[in-house]
Amino acid sequence: MTDHVAGKSIVITGAGGGFGSLVARKAAARGAKVTLGDINLDAAEAVAAEIRASGGQAQAVQVDVTRLDQVKALVRAALDAFGGVDVMVNNAGIMPLAFFSDHEAAYGAWERCIDINIKGVLNGMIAAHDPMIAAGRGQVVNVSSIYGNFPVTGAAVYGASKSAVNFLSESFRVETRGKIKVTIVKPTGVPATGLSGTVINPAAGIGIVGQNMPEFGAMIAGMQDGTFPAERLDPANIDYASLAPEHIADAIMHVIDQPWGVSIGDITVRGAGDHFIL
Repeated sequence: MTDHVAGKSIVITGAGGGFGSLVARKAAARGAKVTLGDINLDAAEAVAAEIRASGGQAQAVQVDVTRLDQVKALVRAALDAFGGVDVMVNNAGIMPLAFFSDHEAAYGAWERCIDINIKGVLNGMIAAHDPMIAAGRGQVVNVSSIYGNFPVTGAAVYGASKSAVNFLSESFRVETRGKIKVTIVKPTGVPATGLSGTVINPAAGIGIVGQNMPEFGAMIAGMQDGTFPAERLDPANIDYASLAPEHIADAIMHVIDQPWGVSIGDITVRGAGDHFIL
């Protein structure tokens, strides 16, 4: 089969950890030239150094995605080092789940969520637009969430931010058709990414699991104390209950690994036995 990853210049935000770092490693291992952007430069540089030590091509750039000038500088670094930007992966994000009644504790995080999850994606698309249009082709991959599918309790701001990502992505696709292809990737809950560390009120997760909340809570407790059945954490099992981050990274790689004229517009990846109702 033809390899549509090798040789591409790929820019990734939030690349110091989670999905972003996995995509960077996977893409570089297949011959892509990766530019890792993260607000934590040390984390991004550690991933880039690991890639270079394995013979890959990678550079790390500190970036605050809420600042358009810094995101433009990130893209410019890819242009300078690798001669172009073929793919822009807007991955950086936070998940401050909280009820409206938590506003005293949550409001600051909600503001930051709006800045990172909406403005950060918008800035990434803007920064990549002109170089891709000039080159005659490009791809934008925006990481959204199933929380953006429907409004639920406990996720008003986070869900709204991901709904905005969907809206921005589709508008961008329509405007840039035939020049820039756009993919929305919607992960379900993936506990191992560390994103759960940005949750304000863990009880606010009820909106995405609904009637499955007791079983979901028992799973999390079991995973933490090592008592959760190992077979339910095996992706070969139809009752695979908790998706590993690698599967989302593989989905991102899959949408990149397509001929230029083929665009996968929207992809959701979930464990077949997960607890999420959206």
